[in-house]
Amino acid sequence: MTNVPFRSDQVVEELVQFNQNLSKGVKNLLDADEISEGVTPREEIYSEDKLKLYRYQPSTGVVQNKIPTVIVYALVNRPYMADIQENRSTIKGLLNTGQDVYLIDWGYPDRADKYLTLDDYINGYIDRCVDVIRERHGVDKINILGICQGGVFSLCYTTLHQDKVKNLVTMVTPVDCKTPDNMLSHWVQQMDIDAIVDAMGNLPGEMLNWTFLNLKPFQLMGQKYVSMVDIISDEKNVKNFMRMEKWIFDSPDQAGEAFRQFIKDFYQQNKLVEGGLKIGEHEVDLKNLKTPVLNIFAEQDHLVPPASSKILPKLIGSKDYTELSFPGGHIGIYVSGKAQATVTPAISSWLNERS
Repeated sequence: MTNVPFRSDQVVEELVQFNQNLSKGVKNLLDADEISEGVTPREEIYSEDKLKLYRYQPSTGVVQNKIPTVIVYALVNRPYMADIQENRSTIKGLLNTGQDVYLIDWGYPDRADKYLTLDDYINGYIDRCVDVIRERHGVDKINILGICQGGVFSLCYTTLHQDKVKNLVTMVTPVDCKTPDNMLSHWVQQMDIDAIVDAMGNLPGEMLNWTFLNLKPFQLMGQKYVSMVDIISDEKNVKNFMRMEKWIFDSPDQAGEAFRQFIKDFYQQNKLVEGGLKIGEHEVDLKNLKTPVLNIFAEQDHLVPPASSKILPKLIGSKDYTELSFPGGHIGIYVSGKAQATVTPAISSWLNERS
């Protein structure tokens, strides 16, 4: 075993630098302005219950795709992850490459929403938002970009409403929820979801958030804050760090009945793969999905392992299927510099070719 010598002057120097960084960081944290939810200008064009539908301001001087795209985000987090900061915004990247972008913001469910079902979300809210966009643009079909759980909703919606969807993009979307490397799935297989929903009504967002964090506790709750001291001495880095922290802990509660069905049908019974999935009175059979699909997954995704998404072409009926692998994680696919340089342009290129 090799002994590594420590020089006392080096240790003192590092401690002094650490304390200086910490002092600057504390001041920057105290001086930080209120952290916004997204950075790109947008306009609310429709609202219903807690939901708001936004249209983002198109980039000037850019030829616009005449087929608009609506982003369907997950229920379990807030959608401004796709617009987290100026130079790391999936939405801004789509705008800069010619897409006309809308986004569904689900808002914050409360006790009045306990009995909302997946049918209400998919055949209700999503369908009405799609109709609003179709009418505004005078088109029969629009593009849909579904993210994570929103990708699952988008697969179901497109299968049931192909007369309204021109192209479908799915990002880090769980399809096969029983792959061996799916840590989240292993956690919920033996969960008595009926007892939980019956007792609690809506699922507290904090409970779900801590579940996700505990999948990688050292990296997501320990190492991050130790490394924070090295970056918060810079004012710009503080704002970026706080934006991410705000998003991580901004966790809406989940409407009880929709959460019950999602866990039982998709994770415990894996019905997208095994069959038998019904949304309201309508059966969802992915073999009936003929719409062009671009499926994007992250190679180091700990929430949606690549195998969970890569099964999709074996299940759908579409002959126009494209797959894109990103060398990063579940969050990096939206916020990393590499994603901005590769993933967003690839989405726009694929949509433009088919629109």
